[in-house]
Amino acid sequence: MTLTQLHTFVLVARLGTVRAAAEALGVTDSAVSQALSVLRKHLDDPLVVRVEGRMEPTPAGARLLGLASQMVALGAEAEAAVRTAQGRSEELRVATASVMAEFVASPLTAAFDTRTGSAYALSTSVASTAELEVLVANRLADVALGPAVVLDPGRRLASEPVLRTQLVAVAAPGLRLAGLPATWPWLVDPTHGEPGSETGGLLRRLGVPDERVRVFASHGAAWEAAVAGGGVAVATAHLVNPQLRRGDLRIVPTPATPMAGAWHATMLRPEMRTPGATAFHRFLTTPEAMALMRSPHGGVVPSRFRPPVYVTIWN
Repeated sequence: MTLTQLHTFVLVARLGTVRAAAEALGVTDSAVSQALSVLRKHLDDPLVVRVEGRMEPTPAGARLLGLASQMVALGAEAEAAVRTAQGRSEELRVATASVMAEFVASPLTAAFDTRTGSAYALSTSVASTAELEVLVANRLADVALGPAVVLDPGRRLASEPVLRTQLVAVAAPGLRLAGLPATWPWLVDPTHGEPGSETGGLLRRLGVPDERVRVFASHGAAWEAAVAGGGVAVATAHLVNPQLRRGDLRIVPTPATPMAGAWHATMLRPEMRTPGATAFHRFLTTPEAMALMRSPHGGVVPSRFRPPVYVTIWN
């Protein structure tokens, strides 16, 4: 039984699918399945079984989950201790929800890197809303930026707001809309289908059926389609301000918008955080970081990011 096998089991149990666990680890689905198979054979128990489309722990798996999570955490701490003793820079891994990855993560982390004199080995990744808590809890990320997450008290996490946001509906000035919002053509980002997604939550509140929805590869692509008159897009108000100021788009009133929200930083509790996570969280409260989050100068599309990988423990 290896740390890699336990780490794999924890991620499958927490995220609910082999695919999600593979993406978090940066390996193939077959590598996850193989590691899980070896652990099942060693412990003589299925550990996780499929229930209504999700992998759920067996009674034995549920007992193992807490212990395995602690062992994974200790393994990450051991790796960090050795890294520090060798004089290498401390790792700082920031996971972001897709809208922040697309517009904010690149200028924000670049500014932090400059401010700290590149003191940290900084990496970024993009994750679904449901994955953010799991990545931090399992030491695959030190800080997760995105919507608020429902915290499991047993995971010793804290989620703190860093910026208030509003979700709005936008369309080209010349687009004529009739009837209820549920009948309009909607242009959305890939998070539309994620559990806990703000975009999905808004469309559910408006009663928009799937046949009225077109999904795009990014938030920006959906907004570009809206500029071209293709329909109504869902947008974070302060991020779409340039298009609104130029007159390319206009805000469309609906019964559910503007919808108030907030970006949060999810981390381990203060007494358990790495110095890098503490420093980054402190940076998020500075005027420089606030200005970048409100009006970023650029961004990197989510496809440019890759999940962090513990290459030293995969064997």
